[in-house]
Amino acid sequence: MFPSATAPRLALTPRSVAAARRAMASAATPQPSPPSPKAVRVVVKGRVQGVFFRDWTVETARALGLAGWVRNRRDGTVEALLSGDPARVDEMVSRHLPVGPRAAAVTAVLPSPADPVDPAEGFTRKPTA
Repeated sequence: MFPSATAPRLALTPRSVAAARRAMASAATPQPSPPSPKAVRVVVKGRVQGVFFRDWTVETARALGLAGWVRNRRDGTVEALLSGDPARVDEMVSRHLPVGPRAAAVTAVLPSPADPVDPAEGFTRKPTA
């Protein structure tokens, strides 16, 4: 038979029903996973040394949330490793690096694939290689 104790009754209001429906819908909808990080090693040619290109690269990469590093090379180029969200890496390579800071004159940006780095490392400036 039925238990003698009565269970407390829950009041169903339109607000509580709507909240329950939203909770069930969000639990059933799979959340998209963030894109896997992309990394690119870039060599930038042109008038890119002595024009604050490295400092500008650090500032721009950090603003985009990228990790990696930048350094001068003895051959007069600048080398950088850019790692992070694929859209942000592509933006840096295709929109920002070809322009550079005001005093720079970029003649080529040569990207090649690289292994992603830990985002916790941030973006740093390395010594000349």
